[in-house]
Amino acid sequence: MISESVASARPALLLLQQATHATLNALSATLSHLGMTPSELNALANLADGRRRSVAELGMATGTRATTLTGVLDRLERKGHLVRRAHPTDRRAVMIELTSAGTDVAAEVREAVTELEDRLIGRLPAEAVAGFRAVVTALAEAR
Repeated sequence: MISESVASARPALLLLQQATHATLNALSATLSHLGMTPSELNALANLADGRRRSVAELGMATGTRATTLTGVLDRLERKGHLVRRAHPTDRRAVMIELTSAGTDVAAEVREAVTELEDRLIGRLPAEAVAGFRAVVTALAEAR
């Protein structure tokens, strides 16, 4: 654990990066039986709500470039977790949707994310969590 004096001396973005890697490692360990990369887990967690998305929309949600996301989607498609279909109104766009098997795995991933979040920040005051969410949302919009 990082002491408060050390943490306040380090830029918040470096702390966020450290926290991101730590939580991804913890999530990967919890879900190691799925044999997926953190990027695959991230994609499935974002698709867990069952909404179809374009590659661009999923890229925005996961913080991943569409070109990088293509490899992730290729692997998830080979594993039978999703399908890609033509966009109904835009011939250039591709829509992503979960298969029934992918829906089950995505639900497991989302549940693991929720449990990890509850374990790590669930004891913090609601105001602190709300402030954290506001800061992270602002940072995510810095594209």
